[in-house]
Parts: sequence; C-alpha cells; structure tokens
Amino acid sequence: QVQLVQSGGGSAQAGGSLRLSCAAAGRTFTRFYMGWFRQVPGKDREFVAVISSGGSRTMYADSVKDRFTISRDNAKSTVYLQMNSLKPEDTAIYYCAADTRIAGSLQSDHHEYDYWGQGTQVTVSS
Repeated sequence: QVQLVQSGGGSAQAGGSLRLSCAAAGRTFTRFYMGWFRQVPGKDREFVAVISSGGSRTMYADSVKDRFTISRDNAKSTVYLQMNSLKPEDTAIYYCAADTRIAGSLQSDHHEYDYWGQGTQVTVSS
C-alpha cells in the first residue's frame, strides 16, 4: 500500500504562482515514477507532468510546458509541482499519482498509475 497526501494549492491571480506537494508513505518512494494530473468537472483526468524515480527525467503536457516544474525530494518522499505564470484555464483539481511498477516509465496515461492523492483545488482568477 502507498499513501499519498497532498498539500498546497488554493487560489491565485492570473500570472501568479502556486506550489503543490505530495508526500508518500508506505513503500519505497525512490522506486516510483510520480505524476501530476488535473481534472475539471465533466472532463477526463488530464496529464500534467511526470518525473522518473531518480528525478533525472521529466515530461510535461504541452499546455504547461515552460510554466510548471515537477521535482522530487527522495529523502523526504515528496514530489512537488511548481506552477508559475498561472492561467484561468489551469483551474482544476490536481492529483498526484504513483506508478509503482518495477519497470516504470514516463507515462501520461492515468491508467498506468496505481495510487492517487486526495486531490487539491487550484483556482486561478483573471
């Protein structure tokens, strides 16, 4: 079992910044690829970013590239999403997720992730 507990988020003006955190417990965090997704009511869960287990490789959705940064601190078993230059269309519930497969990879498909955080609301006003 893996428990993912999210913190951060909230409200910001367009052009502002927010940071999300996701702390993991229960299994060896350093083996997991970690992703961030977001969802708005009535739409599918959307990929945002993913980071490799060691933190050397990342992948981003085109919509957030050059504005968002995913990072991790394996000593703290925590993954972060730094969100800069926020836009109203970034408004969503954001979820962190763990891909605990032995042979992980940079996945944008949410079906490849087997543990999820509780979600946190991010609201960006114009």
